Amino acid sequence: MNLEQEFEDFMKAYQDMVYTTALRLVANEAEAQDISQEVFLKAFERFAELSVSPTAGGWLRTVAKNLSLNHLTRYRARWHFFSEMNRHDDTESDFIANLPDTTPANDSLDQSERHRMLEDALQKLPSSQRVPLVLYHFEEMRYEDIAEHLGVSLSKVKTDIHRGRQTLEKRLHARRAEFTGNTDASASSQIAF
Repeated sequence: MNLEQEFEDFMKAYQDMVYTTALRLVANEAEAQDISQEVFLKAFERFAELSVSPTAGGWLRTVAKNLSLNHLTRYRARWHFFSEMNRHDDTESDFIANLPDTTPANDSLDQSERHRMLEDALQKLPSSQRVPLVLYHFEEMRYEDIAEHLGVSLSKVKTDIHRGRQTLEKRLHARRAEFTGNTDASASSQIAF
């Protein structure tokens, strides 16, 4: 197998993960595609090393995350973080496990469709809420690291993540109500990523 074919196979193996990482952060398909291309250009430069590395996926994900954050900082107006609020820290809550289901119980949508609906709701969040939320829940970064990465205070990061969770929950409740005709937000099941 020649180098070109090996790299094409490498790209096929990781393209969805790289694209999804970028899309979650920039919430724009065209921009996520551009970032993905840039990630794979960088990967090609280091392909001899990456092709045998067991951590190639982690390296690609980190590069996609960093390029996405750089893009947000460089090409978009800086997001406005909410004013600091005196709210309790909810790091112990299991946010992901407690998201409302977006489909009625008798619906036959598969896990991938429910996941897509959740991704759509996530992309519609304002970047001030989406970016810290994605970094915390999907990239598993600590609050302190997010604050440092974004150049904001720790309390602003916590507030934005908290507000992002609230907004996402409201949107998923509304989506569920569309399907069921049930406006009782407390009657929801669970969804997992």
